[in-house]
Amino acid sequence: MKFKKLKNISGILAACTLLSGCGAVSEEPSNNLTSSVPVQPVAASDPGGDFKSSQMQFAVNLFRESMAETPDGNVMISPFSVMLALSMTANGAEGQTRAEMEQVLGGSVADLNQNLLGYVQNLPSSEKAKFSVANSIWFRDEEDFSVKPEFLQTDQNYYQADIFQEPFDSATCGKINSWVNQNTDGMISQIIDTIKPDTKMYLINALAFDAEWQHIYENIDIHENQKFTSASGQKQNVTMMHSSENFYLESENAVGFLKPYAEGYSFAALLPEEGLSLEDYLASLTPEKLLNLLENAQTTEVSVQLPKFKTEFDLSLIDALTSMGMPSAFSGADFSGMSDTPLYISDVLHKTYIEVDERGTKAGAVTAVIMDEEGLSVAHEPKFVTLDRPFIYMILDDEQHLPLFIGAVRDIT
Repeated sequence: MKFKKLKNISGILAACTLLSGCGAVSEEPSNNLTSSVPVQPVAASDPGGDFKSSQMQFAVNLFRESMAETPDGNVMISPFSVMLALSMTANGAEGQTRAEMEQVLGGSVADLNQNLLGYVQNLPSSEKAKFSVANSIWFRDEEDFSVKPEFLQTDQNYYQADIFQEPFDSATCGKINSWVNQNTDGMISQIIDTIKPDTKMYLINALAFDAEWQHIYENIDIHENQKFTSASGQKQNVTMMHSSENFYLESENAVGFLKPYAEGYSFAALLPEEGLSLEDYLASLTPEKLLNLLENAQTTEVSVQLPKFKTEFDLSLIDALTSMGMPSAFSGADFSGMSDTPLYISDVLHKTYIEVDERGTKAGAVTAVIMDEEGLSVAHEPKFVTLDRPFIYMILDDEQHLPLFIGAVRDIT
């Protein structure tokens, strides 16, 4: 699989609706520099055990922090999207800022570049299981601000980032949102409302996942007016989808299952034991335990009841990433490898969308790293898993078993 490139955006831009703080847009970005920074051949690594361990560590830590910041309602993040956006950004970091980012992201920037490139290239995409990755860099077009060519070249080589130099006015705001809308297949239409005067650059990742189940549910498998007990104890009417699966997950305090999509990916669900909250279960779930659980699913019949659900979620990740160990990126930062202008990360915006129904799953994610100028502003007895109370779910790639998306359903509305 290759990174998704931006093509023929003019039609998309022409259809862009008026957004809060953003003007309507009908033309291409005024200065598309992508073709002037051609991709140079670089080495891609075959992701190994260290990469898997560090990626799972990042995913679990970020999910745990996101859950802690969102005590009510459903949560859904894409650790993979956040990883790609921050790794692009880390190519411009130096000194303590770079060291902290490497510690949080789980490897040297050079290793991350090669491993992520190799991982993305091996992610499958087909007609019935589509997955696309797109990256872009947008920077302000003004006389006293410039981005270092070597930084742009590195992000082009490893992340195939579309590169735009724009006036950062209301029209640019609309163009950025149009790019997001296009590269999430319309699932996420907007990532920013306005552009602040101090903002110099956006580094954005967008993911789009659209896959059918390996076995699509028939009408006889779908049962209306079933009960789901929310985290608050409320009884909710839901539509349950019944199926028999072949991969059972069981740990000391949770059960679950893997449900395959048409090709290359699986849906995983974990149901903590009765009386154990999602938060308490997460506190006991180490990255090593989760990876071992997913990689060693029991092959046995599982009778599954999965509710149809849809979640839209957004969160600023500053507090989460600060708690995880990279505070200097947000204050007193050193991004001198990116620009001679003193920059810091003013925000990391994350938005996700997921819809699970009888045909399959659609999911999208966007992560925008906002750079501002510093100082300015065999026959077995069947198992049973009924997801009728809060549960955790993931979308995994079948080869590495890493969560591209991970979420928690606390209630279904």
